[in-house]
Parts: sequence; structure tokens; C-alpha cells
Amino acid sequence: MPKLTTKSIVGVGTGSTTNFFIDELAGIRHMFDAAVSSSQASTKRLTDHGIQVIDLNTAPQVDVYVDGADEVNHARELIKGAGAALTREKIVAAVADEFICIVDETKLVDTLGKFPLPVEVIPMARSLVGRGIVALGGQPIWRQDTVTDNGNWILDVFEFMIDDAKATEFNINQLTGVVCNGLFAARCADTVLIATNEGVRTL
Repeated sequence: MPKLTTKSIVGVGTGSTTNFFIDELAGIRHMFDAAVSSSQASTKRLTDHGIQVIDLNTAPQVDVYVDGADEVNHARELIKGAGAALTREKIVAAVADEFICIVDETKLVDTLGKFPLPVEVIPMARSLVGRGIVALGGQPIWRQDTVTDNGNWILDVFEFMIDDAKATEFNINQLTGVVCNGLFAARCADTVLIATNEGVRTL
């Protein structure tokens, strides 16, 4: 992790693992200037801890982005989006100088896809995108109880083992009506910290 200074901006992801990180971050909030958050839920948790959250558009830089993942392979490519914040997470990851992913060892896989791949879609394009995903070999299910912070819907893609994550990320993003998909391959994690019974393993 890069050395934090009082001018540093920390990017923060979303989810149960990231919540633990936010709680620990509160203890060193004097060591950095502010945070950029990937969701309304993380923003609330950060501000409840007294950590200043700024809009990404006003951030001079993001020194490091820390987030969890639903799956990670040995190339540090990820599936993210169980918390429906994948688009904002991908935006913050894209601008960060360093992207650190924190997971437990159950999330490490040889091939991505056992965990369903989330795809954020414009609501009116749900069926159109669903048909396109079927043509690519996946089985999309509409997550009906979920609306993203951007006002969009989520399709979870099952039965979709992903041998080439970069190509799959690109192909899904080309479907009209897709906002973003949960593959982090074009911008994968720089470092993955894996909690194991024997300690922390680093990829």
C-alpha cells in the first residue's frame, strides 16, 4: 500500500469486507485528507466515522482504492457487484494510482464464473441485454429487488464460466443498454491480499 500523507485521497469500495476496512480506516483518519466512496452505503459509514468524503470530480487524485471481490483468479482479475455498486466501483478503480483487493481464501478460483456475474443495465433495455447475454452463452436473471445508486437494474449471469475475462468484459459492454459489467479485467487489481488460516497471502 502506498504511503499515506495528509494530502492523500483514499478510494473506498462497497460490501461486507470493505465495511471492516472502513472501520479500521477510522483509526488512521488523521493520516490522509479525505475519501472517495463508491456507494451511498459506504459514504454513510465513512461519514459516521468522521471521515470526510469528497466527490470524485473534485479529487486531485486517488492514491489508492481498496475494495473486496466476489471472485478473484490468479491473474488478479475479479468479479464484483454483489452489492450492486459495480459501476461506481469500476470508475474509482480506473482513476486510482493503485487498486488493492482484500478477500478471504474462499474467493480465489482458477476460472471466474461460479459466482454469477452482475451486469448493470438501463431498465428499458433489460430484455434486450438479456437476449444478448444468452447469445454469449450466459443465463441472465433479473435481480428484481435491486435498484442501483444510478437508478438502473442488475442482471445476474449464471452458468457462465469465463476463460478470457478481458474479452468477456469487452463483449458484454458492447451490448446496447449495458451500463457496466462486474468483470474487473481490463483494470484488474494491482495487489490482492488473501486472508488464510496461515496468515495473509499476497498476489
